[in-house]
Amino acid sequence: MFVLMKKPLRYITVIASSATIMAVCESANAAADLSSRPSDKHVSIAAGSLVGNQADASATLVRATPVQLELGSRSAALLMVDGLQFKDLNHNGRLDPYEDWRLPIAQRIENLLSLMTLDEKVGLMMHGTAPADGPLGMLGISAKGYDLVAATKLIRERHLNSFITRLTMAAGSFAEQNNALQAIAESGRLGIPNTISSDPRNHAMATLGAGNASTSFSTWPEPLGLAATGDAALVRQFGDMARQEYRAVGIHMALSPQADLFSEPRWARGNGTFGEDVDLVSRMVGAYVQGFQHGSDGVAADGVVAIVKHWVGYGAERDGYDGHNYYGRISHLDEAALQLHIRPFEAAFAAKVGGLMPTYNIIEGIQMNGKPVEAVGAGFSHELLTDLLRGKFAYEGLILSDWAITEDCNLACMTGNPPQTPMDIGMSWGVGTLSRIQRFAKGVNAGLDQFGGVDDGAALLAAVRNGEVSEARLDASVRRILKIKFQLGLFDNPYVDPERAAALVNSPAMESAAKLARRRSLVLLENQHAILPLKAGAKVYLTGFSRAAAVLHGLIPVDDPSQAEVAIVALAAPSEQLHPNYFFGSRQHEGRLDFRPGDKGYDDLLALGARLPTIVSVYLDRPAILSAVREHAAAILGDFGAGEDAVLDVLTGKASPQGRLPLELPSSMRAVEAQSPALPHDSPAPLYPIGYGLSY
Repeated sequence: MFVLMKKPLRYITVIASSATIMAVCESANAAADLSSRPSDKHVSIAAGSLVGNQADASATLVRATPVQLELGSRSAALLMVDGLQFKDLNHNGRLDPYEDWRLPIAQRIENLLSLMTLDEKVGLMMHGTAPADGPLGMLGISAKGYDLVAATKLIRERHLNSFITRLTMAAGSFAEQNNALQAIAESGRLGIPNTISSDPRNHAMATLGAGNASTSFSTWPEPLGLAATGDAALVRQFGDMARQEYRAVGIHMALSPQADLFSEPRWARGNGTFGEDVDLVSRMVGAYVQGFQHGSDGVAADGVVAIVKHWVGYGAERDGYDGHNYYGRISHLDEAALQLHIRPFEAAFAAKVGGLMPTYNIIEGIQMNGKPVEAVGAGFSHELLTDLLRGKFAYEGLILSDWAITEDCNLACMTGNPPQTPMDIGMSWGVGTLSRIQRFAKGVNAGLDQFGGVDDGAALLAAVRNGEVSEARLDASVRRILKIKFQLGLFDNPYVDPERAAALVNSPAMESAAKLARRRSLVLLENQHAILPLKAGAKVYLTGFSRAAAVLHGLIPVDDPSQAEVAIVALAAPSEQLHPNYFFGSRQHEGRLDFRPGDKGYDDLLALGARLPTIVSVYLDRPAILSAVREHAAAILGDFGAGEDAVLDVLTGKASPQGRLPLELPSSMRAVEAQSPALPHDSPAPLYPIGYGLSY
C-alpha cells in the first residue's frame, strides 16, 4: 500500500504578558522544520496552558494538537495512537520512539541506536553503489534500472542503506526505481530508509567518477561557467532548482560542490570547480550549499544534503595529474597555500553544509603539532580530519570518504602494466602496507563516518570485534548518518511521485533559467573590428556546429568556404593521453594546454583563418593557451559547457556576452611550468588575466 497523510502543524508559539496572550501559528513547513531541530529552549506543555508565572512569561512554546504527518508506506503497517497514524517500521505492533514523528530527532536517534545490532551499525557506515541492470551494473551505470535482486542482498543481508545512483533515464522511471529501493529497505528488520546520493547531473560534460550526463535533468553550464557569471544569486538559484529535481526523483544527497581551488591549470578535475580565485570560489560554494540544502541553517526537510569536497588541497596536483591515479596521489602545499585552499570550505561551513568528503591525495609540505602531516591519503589522516576539521573548525557534519580508498592498488593500478581494469581500482594511498581491517580502523579512528563505494562492512566489523575500533566510536558516526535521514523525513515518507517527477524535472521554467545561465556564462575574449554580433542572413562555413542550429539562428550555412562571409570553428582545450593504460588516466584530460597542428579543429582554423574572417568558440574545461589561436581568429568566445544553442545566441546578438574569466589563461607552456601548482593565478604574463571579458 501507499499511504499519504497531511503535513503536521506541531507547535504553537504563545506570546504572553499580564495583559495579552497572542497565539501565532507557523506554516506547516516551518513547523516541520522547527520540530526537526528542537533546541534546549523549547518547552512542550498542554495546549491552552502556560508554563510558570503568566505575568512574567514572554515567549513560551507549547504543543498544539498535532496534525497528521504525511506518511508513505509500502509494507509497514500503520499504527493508530492518540488518533494519529505512525509507521510500524520494525513490525512489532507497537509505537517505538524512533517511529514517533512527534518526538525530537535526537530522541528518535537514541532509541533507534539502542535497537541496532553491531552488524547493522557497520552496514550503516558503508555507502555503496546501487547495483544496476546491464553490462556496467557493477559500476551502477544503466539506462534500464536497478538490479533489485542484488540490491535486496545488500540491504537485507549486509544492512546497507546509503547508495550512490548512476542511473540515467527519464525522470518518472527514475522515481519508480528509487521507490523500489526504498520499498526493499522498508521491509527490513528496522525499516531504515535509504539515502540516495549522486554525482552532479545538471551539466553537459560527464566523466565516470566525477559526474553524470544531464539526460532528463535541466542542463546548466559547468561550475566554471557558473563562476564566470560572478553571480552568487544565480548559483543559489541553480542549486535550488537542482534540489527540486533531485528530490522529485528520490535523490537526497549531492556529492558536490567542489570547493577545490583550480590552482594547477593542467589538472583534469578543474572544470568541476568554481575556478582559482579564493574570494570568487568561496562565494560560489556558499551559494551552492544554500541552494541545495534549501537555506543557510543546515539541511531543510525538503533539501538535498551537500557534500563539499575535497578536503583539502586536491587542486594542487603535481603536473595536473589526478588523485584517482597512483601517479597523481600527491599534492604539495606550504602553510600559506594551505590557508588559501581552506577558505572556500569555510564558506561551506558558514552555510552549515551537511557533509564533507576528504581528498584522495597525500598532502606534503605542511606541518601540524610541530611535525609533518602523516603521509597518508586525507581519509586516513587524523590530523586533517580530527585535529583540523573537527577541532579547529568545529565541524560537526558527516565525513564521507571518497570511493575505494580501502581497496588494494595492485600492479596494474600502480604501473598500468597490464592495463588497469575496473577490478584493479584502489586508492589506498599511504596505507597500502596495512591490512584491509587496519585500513578501515585507521579511517574510522581518523574521523571518517562512511566509506564511499564499499558494499561489505566485514573488515570494519572485524576491527570492532578485535578492539581496534570501539563501538562507542561507531555510535558517534551512526548518529550523524541517522540525523541526516531524520532531517530529510525519510523515516516517515521516503517515496516520491513519479508523475510529479516527470512534470517537474527539466520543466520549461527550469530549462529557461538554465539556458539564461548558459548564455551568461560565455566569455568574449576577442572581437576584432567588431565582427560580432553576426547579422541575420550572414553566410557561414561551419566546423563543429550543426547546420540546423545555425539556420534557427538566422544564418545561412554554405558548403564551400569561398562562398562564406565568415567561418565559425568549435575547438576544445588541448589535452594529451599520457596514461592510456590507467582506468581514470585514459578518460581524463592531461598534459599540454597549447594548440599544435593535428589538434582537432585547429588545422581547420589554420586553413580557414587564412581565407576569411574566422570566429572561434573554445570549450575551456582547462585553461587553454590561445596564443596560436588568436593569430588566426577574428573573434574568440570562451565556453564553459554552454552548448551550441547558447553560443549561437551570443554570436548572433540574441544575447550579449556577460561572462568574466574565473581563471587566467596562460601565455605559454613555459609559463604553466613556471607557476606553482598550489597558488592561484600566478603564471607570468597571462594572455588573458582572471576576470577578463568583453561585451557588445
